[in-house]
Parts: sequence; structure tokens; C-alpha cells
Amino acid sequence: MRQAIEQIYMGMGDATRVLLVLSIILFAGFLVTRITKKLRLPDVSGYILAGICIGPCCLGLVPEAMLSKMGFISDIALSFIAFGVGRFFKKAVLKETGAGVVVVTLFEALMAGVLVTLALRFLFALPWTLAVLLGAIATATAPASTMMTIRQYGAKGPFINTLLQVVALDDAVCLLVFSAAAAAVSAGAAGSVSAWAVAGPLAYNAGALVLGALCGLLLSRLLGPKRSKDNRLILAVAMLLLLSGICAAFDVSPLLSCMVFGATYVNITEDEALFEQVNGFTPPITSMFFVLSGMSLELSALSVAGLVGAVYVVVRIAGKYLGAYCGAAATRQSTPVKRYLGLALIPQAGVAIGLAFLAKRILPDETGDVLLAIILASSVLYELMGPWCAKKAIFLSGSLLSQEPVIAAPEENEGEEKAEPVAHKGAQHGTVL
Repeated sequence: MRQAIEQIYMGMGDATRVLLVLSIILFAGFLVTRITKKLRLPDVSGYILAGICIGPCCLGLVPEAMLSKMGFISDIALSFIAFGVGRFFKKAVLKETGAGVVVVTLFEALMAGVLVTLALRFLFALPWTLAVLLGAIATATAPASTMMTIRQYGAKGPFINTLLQVVALDDAVCLLVFSAAAAAVSAGAAGSVSAWAVAGPLAYNAGALVLGALCGLLLSRLLGPKRSKDNRLILAVAMLLLLSGICAAFDVSPLLSCMVFGATYVNITEDEALFEQVNGFTPPITSMFFVLSGMSLELSALSVAGLVGAVYVVVRIAGKYLGAYCGAAATRQSTPVKRYLGLALIPQAGVAIGLAFLAKRILPDETGDVLLAIILASSVLYELMGPWCAKKAIFLSGSLLSQEPVIAAPEENEGEEKAEPVAHKGAQHGTVL
């Protein structure tokens, strides 16, 4: 069957092959999520499972040779993800959250990263490069499952406010930590002790930050009150693609640049509508991104990374819980926050998967496959257990009186919700974070 499929593709032109593959990817993601919705699983899990089914390791509907031509989708998806994260960095929001929430976020993110790095290095003697990058990715949290649980059960109160603020800041911390780790690993891989080997990647990332800020300033000037809605979206997407392309030319992650782009724009204009418009544009892109993630999963790498992956999952959960507890204790948060906040920070999906692909590029092929397998498999597991853990944490914190839902979960786009308070508007859109 595989040979027959490959012969069919060989008889097509390049444009036909790419268009057909994109169609198959979107249809597969849609069909499998019909099943996962019945099982009350997140869409992210459905997309990854769809990719595994149609990928080279199973049905082979998309030949392995085509995967190398789809890398641009990852860069585009990451650009949109980071742009949405930048929305949370409004000056008014940062003043409202205060230093306490920032401290809690740093504690829970960094403790998870440090514990994962040390555990994988000393228990399995993994190379420092692999252990450090896995530790950096472990800092990320996916807020979509937590957000859906909060909305579904109508939870409110101080615990919920703190939880929303932490998940909004968490991925930004992850992007900063990963960028520093990737720069250090890249410098070490160069095998040189020259100053430029260390300072070069940092300089490129600093330049990307400046470029993102300049693009945010430029976009704020271009999108005047007379600009049509269609042209607003066109200019925003064009700017994101420009940033992504420039970063790719210098082998720099577009995450930080696009995050600063979004933060600069929202602080200058206070324009939330553009982010809503971009969110409505991205579902096909994020769907293709996650399906491609599943297609890239090497099942043989899973057998090699089995025990390592299990330790990664357990140690990361322990780090998140202990970090949240210590951070809450240090800032004198309430008892429910100290005891149960970490339980709601378990899910991990979009940003972590995107970072795994970036890490794969700077690692040797075999090592990169192991890292990607660990992150993809653990993301599915986290997304399965995350909603239950979030519900338990919210109930134990006293933020809801009954464990019965007050509204039904929406059938489409599980992560999309109406606006929450200003500190968290937009945090719940999509299932990619």
C-alpha cells in the first residue's frame, strides 16, 4: 500500500503534492477530533493522534519525504502563538498582577525546569544539551484545559484570579528560558570557545527583540481608525510572516520577536480587537501544526525514550507543584493557592511542542528524535489528565460549590471563550498554548 501511495505522489507535480497533503492533514485532524470530542479529550490530543495515523509510521498517507517540505508551517504557527502571548503584557495588567504572581510564576516554572534537567542528567546520564533543553521546555504550561474547566463549572474567586494570572505569564517565562538555553546549546555545539560563539546567538536574539518592537510600533502607525477590517488582518499577518522569515534567515526562534511584537502593539494602541481577529484566522494553521507534530513522531524513538519520558512526566509535575507551593508561601498567598495551584498547572501542549521542533533543529538527528518523542507523548498524557486535575484543584480550593458543570462544553474550538477580566482577555482562545 505504501508503495502504491508513493507512486501516486510521484506522478503528481510539486504544487499538486503539497496541496493534496495539506488537504489530507486538515481532513484527518477534523475527523479524529470528532472521535476525541466524544471521549471528552482536548483537540490537541486528537490532532496529534491524527498525525500518527496518517504519518509514515502507520498508514503512510503522507510520505516521509513530504514532511521536510512542511517545516514552514511550524514557523508560522509559532509566530501566531507568540503574538497571542504578547497580548498579556499590557502595562495595566502587569501593575494589577503585582510582584506576588510574578514570583509564584517564576518559582513554579523554574523549579520544574531545574528538577527535570538534573533528574534526566544524573539518573540517565543524558547529554547536558538534551537535559537542558528538556528542562527548558518543562517550564511551559498549556492554559486551554484549565480555562475550559473554569468556564464549564463557573468557578470564581481569589484562587481563580491567581490561577489565571499565573497561566497567562507562564509561557512567556518559558520562551525566555528556552531562548537562553538554546543560545547556550548552540554556542556549545559550535565547538568553539570564542567570544562570538557565546555572544552571537544572544546578539541575534537581542536583535530579534528589537525588530519585534519596531514592527509593533510600525503596525500601530499603519492600523489607523480608517483602516478596513480586512486590511488590518492582512497587515498583521504580513508583519508576522516578515518577522518569521527574518528570524529563520538567521536561525533564530521567532517566538520572542513575535511576543514582543504583540506586546508593543497592544501597549501602544490598547487594541484588543486585532488579537480577536487574528485568533479567528489561525485554527487551520494550528490544526496543521499539531497534525504534523504527530506525523513527525518516531515510534521507535518512543521505545528508547520510554523510561526517560515517564520520569520527565513525573518530575515535571512534582516541580510544578512544589514550585507553586514555595512561591505562594514566599509571597504569603492564601492556603488554597499554596495547596492546590500546582495541581492546575499540569497540562502542556502547544508552546512545548513548538519548542521541541526548534530544539530538534539544533540537536543531532537521533537525539532530536528522542526529545520530540518525549514531548509529544507527554503532551498527550498531560492533556488527558490535565482537565481532571484542574477540576479537582478548583473544587478543593473552594472556588465552586458543586462538581456538576453549569454550562455544557462547546462542541467546536474547545479553548475559545468570551472575554474574561482584562488581565486575562484572550488567554483562553485556541488550544495552542
